[in-house]
Amino acid sequence: MERTLNRVELRGNVGADPKVTELEGGVKVIRFSLATHEVFKGKDGQFKEETMWHSIAAWSSKGMMDFSKVRKGVFLELVGRLRYFKYVSKSGEDKYSSEIVAYKMSLPDPD
Repeated sequence: MERTLNRVELRGNVGADPKVTELEGGVKVIRFSLATHEVFKGKDGQFKEETMWHSIAAWSSKGMMDFSKVRKGVFLELVGRLRYFKYVSKSGEDKYSSEIVAYKMSLPDPD
């Protein structure tokens, strides 16, 4: 039995209007940034806020939310997995990046 786990859960605000691309067969891919915030107490005793930006990708599938609802400023929650990849830049350098591949996204009910 497999005992490893690669699962990410995030709740945050969409940073910019997403880019949606349609692939063969009508499958759509959405890419966008998501901001999450953490508040913590610094060494000086003052509260500080840290914003983390996450790169998100998701493919349209049965059960996936309507991508037209994802736009700048929208608060959403998602579940996915972390993916790392390597690519070669135009200058020939090896570059590394990561993204969250979401398999579930939703607009949470307002509290």
